[in-house]
Amino acid sequence: MKTEIVVSGVGGQGVLLLAETLGTAAVLSGLDVRVSEIHGMAQRGGSVVCHIRMGEKIYSPTVMEGQADAIVALEPLEALRVIRYASEKTTVLMNTRPIAPAIVVMGAAKYPDMEVILDAIRRFTTDIIEVDAVEIAEKAGSPIAANMVMLGALASTGKLPTPKENVEKAIENLVPERYKEINIKAFQMGMEAAKKQST
Repeated sequence: MKTEIVVSGVGGQGVLLLAETLGTAAVLSGLDVRVSEIHGMAQRGGSVVCHIRMGEKIYSPTVMEGQADAIVALEPLEALRVIRYASEKTTVLMNTRPIAPAIVVMGAAKYPDMEVILDAIRRFTTDIIEVDAVEIAEKAGSPIAANMVMLGALASTGKLPTPKENVEKAIENLVPERYKEINIKAFQMGMEAAKKQST
């Protein structure tokens, strides 16, 4: 058994921390895990993609196209960048708060309507969970914790082979002391928000 997850977002959104947290939770759960940053640079505004594969014996760090169990997109357009990893079995968790890329900011292109993005995703899977992660993170104490909101949404799907307690331990291990409480709260609120949507 193995679980394959693709995380995508924009530099500055905490994609790498989210991926590292998943990897640490897997280790705490006694699983083999491989985490890789596929492309992009973790700089503000640049596209960042991470692959996480966990299970009993994992040799390759790369998720093959059409094989993701879940895609976690911290920005709507970033969901489209990695949608080739989806199939009908994939759950797509998408933060609905857009970040305009440079080409849109410069006026050379228009950011697509959310329904256009969702229609494109539905060609691959209808299992879509939409979360305004920034709004929830603000309620938890900081908009920067939106990545932990999305991690909580992922944990709510039952697709993670790690108990939520180990994900929380991983957050505590990786996040600086003064931000731990906010990040744990954001994770828990993300779980609740996604559960409400699926019921």
